[in-house]
Amino acid sequence: MGLLLLFNGGFMIIAAIVSFITNDGVIIQVSAAALLTAFVGTLLMFLTRGHEKEVKKREGYIIVTFGWLFMSLSGMLPYLFSGAIPSLTNAFFETISGYTTTGATILSDIETLPKSILFWRSTTHWIGGMGIIVLAIAILPLLGIGGMQLFAAEAPGPSADKLHPRITDTAKRLWLIYFSFTIIETILLNIAGMSFFDAINHAMSTLSTGGFSTKNASVAYWNDRPVIQYIIIFFMMLAGTNFVLSYFAFKGKIQRILKDEEFRLYILFVIGFSIIAAAVMYFKADFALSSIDHPMVLGRAESAIRHALFQVLAVITTTGFVTADYTLWTPFLSIIFFGLMFLGGSAGSTSGGIKVVRHLLTIRNAFVEFKRTLHPNAILPVRYNTRSVDRSIIFNILAFFILYMLSWIVGASVLGALGLDFKTALGGAASALGNVGPAFGGLSPVDNYGWLPSGAKWWMSFLMLIGRLELFTVLILLTPFFWRNR
Repeated sequence: MGLLLLFNGGFMIIAAIVSFITNDGVIIQVSAAALLTAFVGTLLMFLTRGHEKEVKKREGYIIVTFGWLFMSLSGMLPYLFSGAIPSLTNAFFETISGYTTTGATILSDIETLPKSILFWRSTTHWIGGMGIIVLAIAILPLLGIGGMQLFAAEAPGPSADKLHPRITDTAKRLWLIYFSFTIIETILLNIAGMSFFDAINHAMSTLSTGGFSTKNASVAYWNDRPVIQYIIIFFMMLAGTNFVLSYFAFKGKIQRILKDEEFRLYILFVIGFSIIAAAVMYFKADFALSSIDHPMVLGRAESAIRHALFQVLAVITTTGFVTADYTLWTPFLSIIFFGLMFLGGSAGSTSGGIKVVRHLLTIRNAFVEFKRTLHPNAILPVRYNTRSVDRSIIFNILAFFILYMLSWIVGASVLGALGLDFKTALGGAASALGNVGPAFGGLSPVDNYGWLPSGAKWWMSFLMLIGRLELFTVLILLTPFFWRNR
């Protein structure tokens, strides 16, 4: 925990440097937040320096959950100290929305904030996104969470049973890939017409599949510059892909990527739903697009394809960027986008949601059960990437799926009890649990979360956390048997 706080404090110092360069008037406040965070982190490390370093499963759950909470509690200090978000509830909501890469915001006028605060918002995304990759590929397989054991053999690095060596070896490679993608996107966005400040902020939000923007209109601000949106589309696609595949790409193992069943299904989902959305928009929907009044048919067609692809990717990858209000694109498309909130990107990516591989294995297991009904004595394994999947992993995935849907139902029920209408409660719970950002009803892509009652904000913060950390990691801490002595 101390090391995490030191890490957090270091990034706050970078935000303070941004404040100094831009002369936005909050350098003292941001620096004070950085120093306080670093001091507490140093103190924790000093007080626990003599303790045993071995991390077992039980400690793993505690570290992951409380690590995210510690980061969120310290991460809200720049907002509070600078006065950008003076309310404790709002500051915590904005911060945990950042670290969980949800992108739900309580801010109504983003462009008036000091630039260092905007940079810090995007930084919380970037930190959380990389943390999720390491968590999904290096930590959760060892804890046996949600079927993530599937990637224990595929992740780059040694196959040691100890937690520390695996995280160290894997994280180095993944950090390098993640950092490289961020730099490349920043350069491309800057060349395409964004200011360098806007470019680096949107690159951090894209690669983390977060969704915080520096503009009130989000990416719709650049609807007159399609190339910017196409660049973000490409990197959203990358961010929603298993980062292990990016590692294979750098190693030249392209065939291994093309043979990956989750990747193929992920691409199929993106293309299929984008075609459906574009067709409906082109032929039926009365929607606001940048080139809708273009005299040539090609202008309207290009806009329909671009906005459909952008918004489908933004929801599937749970990035949450906005180029148009998809809730106005006919009731049929609203239902499609609502369903996409439960899809999620690939496991081992920065996206939220249930994840494509879980849907794939759940469907395959259903077909195997049909066959078992006809052939009860046959040995019929569920296969993934030509390998037989252990039954314990299938049971784990089915349990995850049931728990996810129950969490959504309970989450929506609590929001309804707190005063939200039916559509807003269902959409808000799905969005928070899937770390999507925009939702439906009063939380549509053109609205924000600032109007919610305090109780709803704290409840949605909890939903964001459990959704981001794969449910089991947090919920197991709420069970009495977890805390019993062995």
